[in-house]
Amino acid sequence: MSFYKKRNNQKTTNPLEIMKPLSIETRNAVLRTMAKLVEQERNEIILTNQEDLADYDGSDLAMEERLKVDDKKVDEMILSLNQLASQEDPVGVERFHFTHDNGIKVVNKTAAFGTILIIYESRPDVTIEAGGIAFKSGNKILLKGGKESLKSNLKIVSLWHKALEENGVSKNWVEYLNYNRTETQAFLEKPTQKVDLIVPRGGEKLIEFVKAHATCPVIVSGRGNNFVYVHEKADTDLALKVILNAKTAKISACNALDKVLIDSKLPNFEGFVAMLIEALIESRVEVIVDKSLENFENTKTILNEDIWYEEFLDYKIVIGTIDSQEHAIDMINKYCGGHSAAIITRDNEVAQQFMESIDAAAVYQNASTRFTDGGQFGLGGELAISTDKLHQRGPIGLQHLVTNKWYVYGEGQIR
Repeated sequence: MSFYKKRNNQKTTNPLEIMKPLSIETRNAVLRTMAKLVEQERNEIILTNQEDLADYDGSDLAMEERLKVDDKKVDEMILSLNQLASQEDPVGVERFHFTHDNGIKVVNKTAAFGTILIIYESRPDVTIEAGGIAFKSGNKILLKGGKESLKSNLKIVSLWHKALEENGVSKNWVEYLNYNRTETQAFLEKPTQKVDLIVPRGGEKLIEFVKAHATCPVIVSGRGNNFVYVHEKADTDLALKVILNAKTAKISACNALDKVLIDSKLPNFEGFVAMLIEALIESRVEVIVDKSLENFENTKTILNEDIWYEEFLDYKIVIGTIDSQEHAIDMINKYCGGHSAAIITRDNEVAQQFMESIDAAAVYQNASTRFTDGGQFGLGGELAISTDKLHQRGPIGLQHLVTNKWYVYGEGQIR
C-alpha cells in the first residue's frame, strides 16, 4: 500500500514506523552537521533559489521578498542552526513535582509533541529555522512549502537528509511533502500518518485553509495589521523614527506596521503629520488618511472603513486621528490582528495602562514593532508567531515547542 505519492523521487513513509527518541547529543550533532553543509552548499542554495525567483511572476512584492535567498539569508540560516545546537534540551525539563501522603511521587516533565507538520509559503529559510527548532525539540518534521519555492526547499531538505545520514539517523525525521492544494487538503482531512501538531506560516488565506481542513491541533500564526499610537506626550522625533522603521524596514514581515493613530492634542499636530507624510512618501509608501486629514497633499482618503482590518504586506499605510487614549485602545482592539501594537509617549503611567489594555501578543512603549521576533526576544529563533492564546502566545521558540507528560512512581499504592 502506498501512503505517499512518489513525486520527484520522494520516498514513501510507513505511518506505523515508531520513531525512537533521539538523544540531545545526536540532535545537536545533526544541527551542527547541517550548519556545515549549508555553508559548504551556500552557492548552490543561492543558485537554486535564483531558479525559483526566475519562475516567479513578481505579482506579490512581499512574497518575492520572502522567497529570495542571498548571502545574508544563508548567514542567518547557519547562525540559527548553531544557536539551536548550543541551547539547552527543551525535552525532559521538570516543571512540577509532588509527593503524595501515601508516598507516590508525581513529576511533570516537558515532552516532544511527536510529529509536527509545518505548512508555509515562499520562505526557504523556514525549511531550516522552523525545521531546526522542531527537530531540536525532539519532533519528527513534515515540511509542506509553497510551489514558488519548491526547488530551494528540495535542495535544503536534501541537506537535512545528508546531515541525518552522516549521524546515523533515519531520513524520515525530516520529510518534505511535495503536494498540490488538493493533495494537501486530503492529507489534512485524513492524514496518512500520525500528525500531532500543525503550524501554518503565511497569509490569512493559508491559515484559514488549514483551520478549515485540519483534524489535529493547529497553532495559528495570524495576521499582523500592527498599530502605533502617537500619544499627546510623544517625542515626535522618536515617533517619526519608530514609524519609518516599523513600516519600511521589511514590508513582508508580519511585525511590520500598517496603521498609525495620532492624538489630536499632540503639540504641533499638523506640523508632525506633514513631516510624517513627507518622510513616508520619500520612502515610497502610499499614504491613506481618514477624513480629518484629507487636506494633506499626496495622500488618499479612506473610501471603505474595512481597510482598518487589512494587513498590507506592502508599501502602504493608514493614518488616522483620535482624541483620547481610550479611543486609541478601542480602535486597536477592534481592528488589529492581535500581533503587535506600540504607544509613543514620555508618560510611563499612560504607557503601562495602554500596554495592559491592548489585546495583542506583544505591546511596546517607544520602540518599533519589528522586534516581535523569536531571535530579537532572546529565544534564539522561532517556529512561528502565534496570535492565539493557547498554548503559547507570540513567538514560538524552542522552549515552547513541547507538551508535557506526567511520571508517577509508586510501590504498590492503590486507591
